[in-house]
Amino acid sequence: MPQEFHLSDQELLQALDGELTPRETERAQSHLAACWACRSRKQEIETAIGEFIRLQRSALDGQLPSADGPRALLKARLAELSATQSGRPRWFRGISQRLGWAAIALAVMAPLLYWSLSVARRAPEPPVTVTVPNPALTPGAAVLLSDRQVCGQAGVKNKLVPVTLRRQVFAEYGIRAATPGAYEVDYLITPALGGADDIRNLWPESRNLTVWNAQVKDALEDHLRDLVCEGRLDLATAQREIAENWIEAYKKYFHTNSPLARDY
Repeated sequence: MPQEFHLSDQELLQALDGELTPRETERAQSHLAACWACRSRKQEIETAIGEFIRLQRSALDGQLPSADGPRALLKARLAELSATQSGRPRWFRGISQRLGWAAIALAVMAPLLYWSLSVARRAPEPPVTVTVPNPALTPGAAVLLSDRQVCGQAGVKNKLVPVTLRRQVFAEYGIRAATPGAYEVDYLITPALGGADDIRNLWPESRNLTVWNAQVKDALEDHLRDLVCEGRLDLATAQREIAENWIEAYKKYFHTNSPLARDY
């Protein structure tokens, strides 16, 4: 009776990574098409590496290290296991390979699990006080609207910034772990004054680390819009002054060197 042939774990992993020669690939694909046991084994290997990485990345926002290291370790362990089993009966190799695979998977996953737990337990970084945006990153951007068009938009408020764009803003400003509530990803030129939905018009403004915070800037935005709509201030001027230095604009239009008590 001919001995049943199966692909080794090392061959299956090489097939997953596209590392077989064209002839070996054709042979492996032909065998997998006819062998449910090897297809199942291939799925086990793929799941053991890939699923763990995907789940952890979704939980930790893509902070996991590359899977290349664990995969290289897995290949080395499989090669060792294959060498130690040569010459033994096939039934023994089958059992020991499955036990060996469990040990290998544990060895590969343990460093990743330890790393993920250490990230989860890491104390958040002290928040950085941001009172005015970096002009190189956030020069401000506006759409082409007239005073009448801006003032005709009743009750315009700042739009909710998408999460992906918020993360990009934090990354540009070097804020890797924002404390919840510490910042407001704000429009430098508010949409109520014709500000654009553009990352060049967004920055992480401190909420409570300084008196020159998001609430104070909100008061300035409302005041400037009132002045524009009352015909006492040109829209382009309001946009330029809030973009250049909103704190100086606040001092100018509220005639004070510090925020008014009602604004914070």
